[in-house]
Amino acid sequence: MLDKIKELVDKVQQYHADSKESLEQFRLKYLSKKGEIGQLFDEFRTVPAEMKKQLGAEINKLKQLAQQKYDDAVSALENSVSDDSKHDLTRPGEPFEIGTRHPISIVKNEIVDIFSRIGFTVAEGPEVEDDWHVFSAMNFAAEHPARDMQDTFFVEKKSMEPDPHDILLRTHTSSVQSRIMEKRQPPIRMIFPGRVFRNEAISARAHCIFHQVEGLYVAENVSFADLKQTLLYFAKEMFGNDTKIRLRPSYFPFTEPSAEMDVSCSICGGKGCNICKGTGWLEILGCGMVDPNVLKNCGIDSEKYTGFAFGMGVERIAMLKYQVRDLRLYFENDIRFLKQFKSAY
Repeated sequence: MLDKIKELVDKVQQYHADSKESLEQFRLKYLSKKGEIGQLFDEFRTVPAEMKKQLGAEINKLKQLAQQKYDDAVSALENSVSDDSKHDLTRPGEPFEIGTRHPISIVKNEIVDIFSRIGFTVAEGPEVEDDWHVFSAMNFAAEHPARDMQDTFFVEKKSMEPDPHDILLRTHTSSVQSRIMEKRQPPIRMIFPGRVFRNEAISARAHCIFHQVEGLYVAENVSFADLKQTLLYFAKEMFGNDTKIRLRPSYFPFTEPSAEMDVSCSICGGKGCNICKGTGWLEILGCGMVDPNVLKNCGIDSEKYTGFAFGMGVERIAMLKYQVRDLRLYFENDIRFLKQFKSAY
């Protein structure tokens, strides 16, 4: 009987449960009333009295070993089941890709970051504006063509004549400049990003909705040289140290003198293409010294303060930066186009 107990001890120790069915077979074979350990207790009744103490102890050890083996196997199987249950069976079979920012947002944020390094802060204003902040305060004459219905989307127009209370979709973010200058005195060093609207035909180079970033610096003794160095710094930070700029005389109602700034075209390398119209240069912004009338209209002493302003189209800069030849692509929401753009901004 002692040899049989030792044989059963070896079998119990070598057992490994790999399934619930196998474990149930182990329980029936060793731990049930009709199992092999149960049969040993039945035979124990016929054992001579002098051997009962030794054999009884061995049988009890065998039963405890089998019970412990069974309990450990139950825990192991339950833990493996709980690990499987941690997987969310409702999750889709295909993983979702993390999206990216729109290229217009990437470029706008980069522009804001570049100017913030030299002390410009950000301000925003309403897209639905009145005539005063969009045109009148910015020194637009009553007969200026920008006031014409062909160029401006009017929401509410009082009469055929210009009225400071006319409501319209802003045609430039200069309206935020006039609001800022009305509320605070110089020094003012701010940029104004936002969406603007103009009644224009949609083409590869123009759209009725686009985005601008305008800048304004008003303080004592601000000069055109300050403007030039600021814009040269911006161009090199945006397009690289090899970028060249040129300033051409121009006219804007709210600046005097005024200029348009071109950067060397990186799409064709200066050889000429449909984007730069074969010139090797691409116009990206207008700029100039703030007209004294604008300062007066906004309650700033034009005898004490001077300033410069500039405004750029974000789409135009994005076209140059990413070498996109058709502005309309930015508004079509084609995911094959949009997923190409990845940036820290």
